[in-house]
Amino acid sequence: MTVHQLSVFIENKSGVLVRVLQLLKKENIQLIASTIADTVDYGIFRIICSQPEKAYNVLKEAGVAVSLCDVFAVELDDRPGKAADAIEFFAGEGVSIAYLYSFLLNGKGVLIFRTDNAEKAAEIITSNGLNVIEEKDLSRLL
Repeated sequence: MTVHQLSVFIENKSGVLVRVLQLLKKENIQLIASTIADTVDYGIFRIICSQPEKAYNVLKEAGVAVSLCDVFAVELDDRPGKAADAIEFFAGEGVSIAYLYSFLLNGKGVLIFRTDNAEKAAEIITSNGLNVIEEKDLSRLL
């Protein structure tokens, strides 16, 4: 019920981000979604991509600080308030969202998020009929 996400720790200095992107480009790994959360000294570049395990290995072998974790990907109708409705299900059950990012693709909204309780989040998704995007379905987003 989850997808793999890369979290790449990058210094906030010129050339570091492009190095990561060039490594992925060289291996023909397609980015599907990404976001950067930054501090003064470094950023966390979160990536959903076409081949997460391969991307992880490529970056690790190149000496890049990277981790792989599972996050939820929920597809929503592209209408105002749909994200609020979805997140309300989790809040109503006391499940916190650690972070979230979203994008629109092919007329659908996609929420990528991590919670403080993955097991409970999976139950909430199922009981509320939310449309989950699974790892095997990522290719349809490309």
